[in-house]
Amino acid sequence: MPSDSPKMPTAKPEQGTAMQLKWDDTNMKSSYANVCNAMSTREEVVLMFGVNQAWHGGQKEVTIQLTDRIILSPHAAKRLSLLLNNLIKQHEDRFGALNIEMPRPADTAPKTTFEN
Repeated sequence: MPSDSPKMPTAKPEQGTAMQLKWDDTNMKSSYANVCNAMSTREEVVLMFGVNQAWHGGQKEVTIQLTDRIILSPHAAKRLSLLLNNLIKQHEDRFGALNIEMPRPADTAPKTTFEN
């Protein structure tokens, strides 16, 4: 059954080779994540993706619903790192710098000043 998703670009074969990549997306699923964590061993890099559904600041406990775990070889992880760095650079060139600094928690105590 053909997919209605856009076709991925085919890699250009290097001179002297006839290999082409064919992207088969028939079993692909899509997931949304706003949280990612990573860990590694000598043999693998593990990426865990999930969703933080904490809508209110100041909560004492936040639960992250983990949805996907991707396990890569270190070589594939390095290629992914290069790919993501290039993608973010292109995004920032088009739309401006992304600020990923954590906002400071709002001071909840009322501020008072005493003047004489």
